[in-house]
Amino acid sequence: MMLIEETSVPQAALPLALFKEHLRLGSGFTDDGLQDGLLESFLRAALAAIEARTGKALIEREFSLQVAQWRDPSGLRLPIAPVSAIVELALVDRQGAVSVQPAERVRLVPDLHVPCVVPSGAMLPTIPSGGSARLQFLAGFGPDWGDLPADLAQAVMLLAAHYYEYRHEMQYDGACMPFGVSALTERYKTPRFGGARV
Repeated sequence: MMLIEETSVPQAALPLALFKEHLRLGSGFTDDGLQDGLLESFLRAALAAIEARTGKALIEREFSLQVAQWRDPSGLRLPIAPVSAIVELALVDRQGAVSVQPAERVRLVPDLHVPCVVPSGAMLPTIPSGGSARLQFLAGFGPDWGDLPADLAQAVMLLAAHYYEYRHEMQYDGACMPFGVSALTERYKTPRFGGARV
């Protein structure tokens, strides 16, 4: 199984002005935009860290998932959430020939933690021997910063500010994530379900 981020978070979706306010940076100076690239990198790093911690895509973008075989032909659990739409399901044979499947062959079962793709019939389409299946889908709370739940948005701001404040710190102090960030993201972590096969 291989998950690929096909599109990245667009620059316009990043709350650069809000982040500057959060840091209480001065404004009205001729060099106001001097740190914009640095601040953007901290926002992107914080987004990535929170996404990795929670298993959630925060800003909506396109992903593809490639599998060589179905773990369970009655359904596929997606490794990231929330998923809003299936873009395409394609089967790829060992020579690389692609066969796009009709959209009605599968459907999305939305879930905040573990969305699934299930067949419309009894089983998911058969993957060619030596080939793979490629599923393209949209995941994220929405395309804009305002679509994020308030607690996750705050967690990103806190973590990005932490990265900014300690950007010159070279010594590892053993703390992996600031307490406030951990508290805000805890309820979004994917619960472990024993015995689930899908």
